[in-house]
This record gives sequence, structure tokens and C-alpha cells, in this order.
Amino acid sequence: MKTTDIMARLRAKYPGENEYLQAVQEVLESVEDVYNQHPEFEQAKIVERMVEPDRIFTFRVTWVDDKGEVQTNTGYRVQFNSAIGPYKGGLRFHKAVTPSMLKFLGFEQTFKNALTTLPMGGAKGGSDFDPVGKSNDEIMRFCQAFMLELWQCIGPDQDIPAGDVGVGGREIGYLYGMYKKLAREYNTGVLTGKGSTWGGSILRPEATGFGALYFTQNLLHKAGKDIKGCKVAISGFGNVAWGACIKATELGAKVVAISGPDGVCEIPDGITREMIDYMLVMRASNRNRVQDMSDKFPAACKFTAGKKAWSVKCDIALPCAFQNELSEDDAKELKANGCWCCCEVSNMGCQPGAIHFFQHNGIFFAPGKAVNAGGVATSGLEMTQNASHISWSGAEVDAKLHFIMDSIHEQCVKYGTQPDGTIDYVKGANIAGFMKVATAMLEQGTI
Repeated sequence: MKTTDIMARLRAKYPGENEYLQAVQEVLESVEDVYNQHPEFEQAKIVERMVEPDRIFTFRVTWVDDKGEVQTNTGYRVQFNSAIGPYKGGLRFHKAVTPSMLKFLGFEQTFKNALTTLPMGGAKGGSDFDPVGKSNDEIMRFCQAFMLELWQCIGPDQDIPAGDVGVGGREIGYLYGMYKKLAREYNTGVLTGKGSTWGGSILRPEATGFGALYFTQNLLHKAGKDIKGCKVAISGFGNVAWGACIKATELGAKVVAISGPDGVCEIPDGITREMIDYMLVMRASNRNRVQDMSDKFPAACKFTAGKKAWSVKCDIALPCAFQNELSEDDAKELKANGCWCCCEVSNMGCQPGAIHFFQHNGIFFAPGKAVNAGGVATSGLEMTQNASHISWSGAEVDAKLHFIMDSIHEQCVKYGTQPDGTIDYVKGANIAGFMKVATAMLEQGTI
């Protein structure tokens, strides 16, 4: 296998699908040497099959806004790979959603799910529907219309969607309500991220952020460092950033910045529990403004319009918002501000130039498919509870999440340790996930 040849074919076939092509190239560059040590992979054309989704559903979503006007959006579900389990991946409602974005996310999800040690394949879905400024009733009507088209494509042993950007517990509730009405069965296992009173797992809302901090803690311990007392800058203020703020604070770190599309809130004395709770209010408002935090807590927060979280002096950077949110210039600004560690919590949150800068300038870096896998891992635990008709305590779920994140870190170390003793977490995560999926595909024949 030559990465350059495969990428040339994909660029010719899918021109303009930049996010998807970027994700594929990163993985192929990491696994090329290992792949070429397995002629059986080459003979079965594993890579050529692995980079293409199994199928993509595209559908019109028509709904009525509060003014009584008919609105139309496009919905998608990308079922990428089911070699190790049923399709599993979130739904994203955001104005920037495209097939390229969802293909990249589904491809990444395939390897992330493989890292969790749980039997889950990779998928992603969503719509270009923009929740910002929409009323609760409009959100509900859109979710119902979206599920009207999606419901026959999913199932507890077929494809299990969850939340993502723009899709939280409220949206999952509306989606499930319509699914239940259409399918005429109370099958809670068909969606994850549900409410705790009807099949949801304790700690699922916090899991992505919690798992990210557990992984970060493992990385630091491996390097002989401790997170206690570190200053942490976090991008975003949604569900993932919220969970990361909770756990970072619990572990003794000081979260000194959160950000949004409008700018950054600097919190010199560290975020408080009251501020963390207010992040949920900000998210539910659909205003998408981090300035609301400084308006609510003017004595503790300083808002700067147009700036990112990386403009604030910190030890650890945690991108928690969106793909490609951290550029090479941002990476250089972070280093100038004293940052020595960046763990990517959003999917492909760092641009290639930023990753290369971190790796060549002595800054610890770990990729999203390893760092943020705690979210889908806990979704997998939710599926297990639903299938068994039981509910675990918070302590039980947290212990299992700890074990999974420890296992992911161990896999990254196993496959990413370099001859000089340093650890390439990007390479480690990619090879570990790839080998599991590739082996399963090989053993199941050419299908």
C-alpha cells in the first residue's frame, strides 16, 4: 500500500471533501508501515474497502416553524463500518453539516469505537439544521420530522445513534418519542444519551469530558507529571466542555478559559461549580454566546470578543468544540503562552499543521479518537444496561469508564512507543484501532 496512490484516487473521486480526505490521510500515514507487513491485508484490499462507507442515507426533512412557515433541511446517516459490531455514532445538527463532514466523523468513529474494547462499528449522521435561535417547539418538530425519515434505518442491533454537536438529552428525547410511536415498541436500546428515567445511563452526559481527563491524567502520569495545580484552557461550552470542566476541577486543575464563536471568557481564579452549572443554561438557551458567562459573573470572568481560548496563558489545552478549530498559528500562540500539553477532545480538533508543531516542539499531544472515546464507551455501557434491563450506579459506570480509558492509553503506548522511548499517540491510536477493524474484516471475508 502506498498512501500517496490511495489518496490520489480518493481526491479524484471525492473532490472538495476536505474533512474526509484529511481524516483518511492521517490514518493511512500512521498505519502504512504496519499494513505493508501484512500481505494478507493487501490481497484482501482492506484499506480500499475500509475508507469507503458501507452506505449513506440522504433524505429531506420538512418541518413547520413557529410562524407557520414550511422549512426544509437535509438529513443524513453514514453507516461506515460494522466489522466489529452494529453501527454506532452520534447525530450532529449544525448549519455546516455536509456529507464530507459526516464521512470524516464516521471514519474516525470506526477506529475510536474499536479502541474502546466494546463491540461497536462506526457511523455518524445529522442535518444542516441550525438550532441557534430556535424555540423548544421548533426543535421538537424538527426532531420528529428527522426521525420520520430515519427510523427504519436504525435499531438496537443494527445502528444506534447518539448525540453530538447540537444534539443533547432534549433532542434525544424528542427523537426517541417519535421512534417509539413509529416502531410501536418501547426499545430503549435504539438511541443512547437518553434521560435517566427512561433507560439512560448515569454519567453519560459527563462521560466524554470525564474520559478525556482520565486519558489526560494517564498521559501526564506516563510523563512523570500531575494535573493537580495545572492551568487548563478549554474551547467551547457545550456538553463536552462542561464535563471536562467538572472533572478537571475535581482533579485539582484550574480551568482558566472557556470560549465560544463570539470570543473567550478568561477566568483567572478558575471556574467554579456555579459557573459550570451555568454552562448548561447557556447551552439550552440556543444563543451560542460565551459572553453570557461574563454577563452572569462579571467579577470573575473577563470576556474578549473575537479571541480563542488559546490566547490565555495555560499549561494544558483541551479543544472541545469543533473539527479543525486549532490552527498552527494557535499552536504557536499556545506555546508562547506556556502550554506544554494538548489533548484533542473534539473530533479532529487540531489542523495537521498544529499537530506537527506540537510534535516537533516538545508539546505532548494526543488525538481525539483516543481522548474523547469515553463518550461512546459510556454509550456502549448504556446499550449493555438496556439489553440487560438493568441500571448500574454512578460508581459502577465510572469504574468501567476508568478501565476503558486506561485500556485505550495502554494501546496507544503499545503501538506508539518510538525507538527513542517517546510516545507518538497519534500513531499509537491509529494503529491500534486499525488492526482490530482490519483483522475483523479479513476474517469475515470479502463482503
